[in-house]
Amino acid sequence: MATDYDAPRRDEVDADGADSLEELKSRRTDAQSGAVDVDEAEVAESFELPGADLADEELTVKVLPMQADEFRCSKCFLVHHRSQLAYEKNGELVCRECAA
Repeated sequence: MATDYDAPRRDEVDADGADSLEELKSRRTDAQSGAVDVDEAEVAESFELPGADLADEELTVKVLPMQADEFRCSKCFLVHHRSQLAYEKNGELVCRECAA
């Protein structure tokens, strides 16, 4: 027997015919009554939006000077360890990532 895979599927409940409008409405209200009631304002307070006003916040970051075994790449201007040095040309140091 050939099967039409494009035909709409019907489960056992729908096999005898279309459901009545009242049955469909009662199923919908039953499904909605099981939903969890959540206070949206309470949930929204926990989210921090990008571009929020952080003027009152104070950041404390300890900045270390460049160490003797580090160099600043002349292409990307990042500080790397000496092991990342690819080459030096005319006094300009270049890291492996920029050399690739």
